[in-house]
Amino acid sequence: MDNQLRYQASSDSAALSAKSPKEGAGWRDFITVTKPGIIRSNLIAAFAGYWVASGWDVQYGRLILTLLGTMLVMASACVFNNYFDRDLDMKMERTRERGLPTGRLKPQTVLIYAIGLGIAGLAVLFAFCGVLAGIFGIVGMFVYVVVYTLWLKRTSTWSTSVGAISGAMPPVIGYVAVTGAVDLGAWLLFAMLFLWQPPHFWALGIRRKEEYRAAGFPLLPVVKGTRRTKFQMIPYVALLLPIPVLMYVYDYAGIFYLVISAGLSLAWLYLTLKGFRAKDDDAWAKQNFFFSINYLTVSLIVLVLNTIHG
Repeated sequence: MDNQLRYQASSDSAALSAKSPKEGAGWRDFITVTKPGIIRSNLIAAFAGYWVASGWDVQYGRLILTLLGTMLVMASACVFNNYFDRDLDMKMERTRERGLPTGRLKPQTVLIYAIGLGIAGLAVLFAFCGVLAGIFGIVGMFVYVVVYTLWLKRTSTWSTSVGAISGAMPPVIGYVAVTGAVDLGAWLLFAMLFLWQPPHFWALGIRRKEEYRAAGFPLLPVVKGTRRTKFQMIPYVALLLPIPVLMYVYDYAGIFYLVISAGLSLAWLYLTLKGFRAKDDDAWAKQNFFFSINYLTVSLIVLVLNTIHG
């Protein structure tokens, strides 16, 4: 009986050990806390902004430094976001296994990591990419960390719309690193990324509505419901339509970009309107979410390939 009890205790201990998080952080945890998926998509946007402003006459060294500075600044903002949201991340299924909620990463370590990334990124932008690029880097960080993460994300349905300002900074940083000025091209790139983000994120929010509700996030689908969210997605998607037209009219991009991007915008608008007849909101939201990712990726790639030569 004594041996049996010892065996049972040993088995229970092993089971608990298997379920508990590993002690100590690995390099993957430090990568994950920077949200590489967000960084990847925004680096494509920063590259597109730089390329459009260059008109194919590209200074590749400056381009690499611009992408490096932008990446570090974005990574810093994302790490700050993870640091301040660590208590809320424990309540959501998709985030509770991250390094901070599980305890693999220590809060003080993550805070130092965020500060270091931010200083390095801003130093690169100000030193090698121009004052405007550095200023827009600061704007992006401030809006994402202070306005979005610390304030609106916890208090208002406006968090997604206002937070989109920070997500629209990368192409502007890339653009002004070449031009040193804010002109129509910078505004059009800003508008494209700004308008894209809310419907993209709300589609995810509809799918994860109950998770956000449990975590206490006042996301639009949680507070106003799915139908109201569908209505609010429409103007953002519809306002994307003039962007390829203006890019073409003002000689930033060619006819192929006009046709493809405008066609994608119309298709996304149709898919969004189709949501009012959807019998399965989750399936519709999933389709809309993945279409939005492909919309941005394809639009930016075609914009780069069909940029007008300067």
